[in-house]
Amino acid sequence: MSDSNALSFIDKTAIVTGSTRGIGRAIADLIFALGGHVIYTGTASSNSIGEEDGKEYWQLDASDKQSVTQFADRIGKLDRLDILVNNAGINRNDSVDEMKDEDWDIVMEVNLTTPMKLMRSATRVMKKQSSGRILNISSLFGNIARRHRNSYTTTKTGLVGLTRSAGLELAQHGILVNALCPGFILTDMTRKMLTDEQRAELANLVPLGRMGSEADMAKVAAFMVSDWNTYMTTQTLVSDGGISMSPGFG
Repeated sequence: MSDSNALSFIDKTAIVTGSTRGIGRAIADLIFALGGHVIYTGTASSNSIGEEDGKEYWQLDASDKQSVTQFADRIGKLDRLDILVNNAGINRNDSVDEMKDEDWDIVMEVNLTTPMKLMRSATRVMKKQSSGRILNISSLFGNIARRHRNSYTTTKTGLVGLTRSAGLELAQHGILVNALCPGFILTDMTRKMLTDEQRAELANLVPLGRMGSEADMAKVAAFMVSDWNTYMTTQTLVSDGGISMSPGFG
């Protein structure tokens, strides 16, 4: 393949939320490595991603309405925005009969309401340039269900629905909206949460024989928000090593 056909984000501006670690960091770093100007976000007030040309850090607490409003206003002042990746999210273990209102509310706020608000601001910028890519990071549990993931599954499924509806509406403006559902991914967080034995058990459930990596997800995401994607919108891609098709999973 010639260099002129290589995947590139030169002259592109991207926002990736929740990008100081994990899947978000991998996506942001890959877009940056391929020439993009990337706005990283995190809850900390100080920059934790380093000072380099082409990188910015904006504070965003997706659970705080004021922080989200300020961030959305800042998006609206951009001269150009080519890519929005809604990655920031939280999880809660919950049961139907013992679920706490405050847990339900914060998962809804972070995983569904905030992405909607950021899409709203990003869309206003993208419409002016008649182009754009929006990628919502859902989850394996936005595609299938599992016990004790009620609020999380609800929000991740809702994000898929928002993707479909928004994608239909924005297609006429040249804005492509899609969702990505990662499976079991080996991140810093899962390394801390799971023992070696638990990770091995999960890997054995996956037809490909391993948990996914952050790089696996970043590669898929990069295609979905790039100019290589010219005709896919309203779609949800599940990248889970085949586990959602495994008999008896869940």
